[in-house]
Amino acid sequence: MPDIALFLLASALLTIAPGPDIVTVLTRGISQGRRAGLAAAAGFATGCLFHTALATLGVAALLRSTPLAFDLIRYAGAAYLVWIGIQALRHREGFALAGQAGLRGLWAIYRQSVVGNALNPKVTLFFVSFLPQFVTESAVTAQMALLGGLFMAQTLVIFSVVALASGWLGERLRDHPAIGPRLGIFAGLAFLALGARLAFWEGR
Repeated sequence: MPDIALFLLASALLTIAPGPDIVTVLTRGISQGRRAGLAAAAGFATGCLFHTALATLGVAALLRSTPLAFDLIRYAGAAYLVWIGIQALRHREGFALAGQAGLRGLWAIYRQSVVGNALNPKVTLFFVSFLPQFVTESAVTAQMALLGGLFMAQTLVIFSVVALASGWLGERLRDHPAIGPRLGIFAGLAFLALGARLAFWEGR
């Protein structure tokens, strides 16, 4: 059996490291409130299922060996983040109002987070290189599924804490007339920056 305690410790350290997912949760929480941040957190956690499946099936190895496929997915993910950023800038006043998003809006944030996570090939490559380090020789598929589920669970917990904290910070910022209206601009620029970072990332 895998060393679960060591796996969870390593996973937590990797999850809190700065990256597009945690930055997105932080951005959503500050600009749109804690519920939006929690919706994004749930979306990114759900995306772990997709990457676990790809890693288990060996698709990630194919991405690693086929630069064109890797780049196509990477550019699609970057374009998607840029599109979200443009929408945030176009509708920045509504984007920056906490509590405005109903169930439909929260579902849209959740869906965007799942898609954004799925279109990031770096996450798939991370799963195919990280999970096998904790797998023993027997029942590999079952162990990969177990580790993927555990990674998803700890991601949801950590990202939820980030969402709640950033939502609280956003509420404080909104109390300042000079800052509140600019939260939508902050969110839009953050998504544009994340898209550019993904598009120009050269490592494999």
